[in-house]
Amino acid sequence: MTIASQLRDGMAVRIQGEVYKVLEVDVKAGAGQMGGVVKLKLRNVTSGRMWEPHFRPDERLENLELQRETMEFLYSDTDNAIFMHPQTYEQTEVPLATLGHSPNLLQAGMRLPVEFFDSRPISVVFPATVEARVTDTAAPAHSGEDTTWKEATLDNGLQIKVPLFIATGEVVRIDVKSGKYLERVREKKRSA
Repeated sequence: MTIASQLRDGMAVRIQGEVYKVLEVDVKAGAGQMGGVVKLKLRNVTSGRMWEPHFRPDERLENLELQRETMEFLYSDTDNAIFMHPQTYEQTEVPLATLGHSPNLLQAGMRLPVEFFDSRPISVVFPATVEARVTDTAAPAHSGEDTTWKEATLDNGLQIKVPLFIATGEVVRIDVKSGKYLERVREKKRSA
């Protein structure tokens, strides 16, 4: 058991028999006789549904121990992302519903930690950012404005907004949490 104010992003808790992954924690201190509040953003690991409950800071919740295995992403079908353990070659199916918008960021060969609870995969731990190549976008335009954006399609199928100066074929860095463009990745020049 842990108290609500000690919860952190990435933890897993059981509430009313359901297992949830903690995505965000916002602790608000109380003023005077008003008690504080802990606002959570949770994802149900079975259905993928989001829930944003509030708890008293001293309220006790059941904290769950997760096991992590680094696995290689192979492919995804309509319902699951398929990962393989690199030593045993055992394949594991992770429901796409539990990954939010992140399944589009998976690339074949990626090695990521897969979290298990009771021998069942419940989530995949993504890095803070991923890189992807732009496969389709309007011709680059160089303007003095940094606030103008255009649509771009990435090699993973994800559609995002990028600045006007980005061209087809360039690699961009994307924030996994928001799914938004962060910056252009400068590719290293090959020495002749």
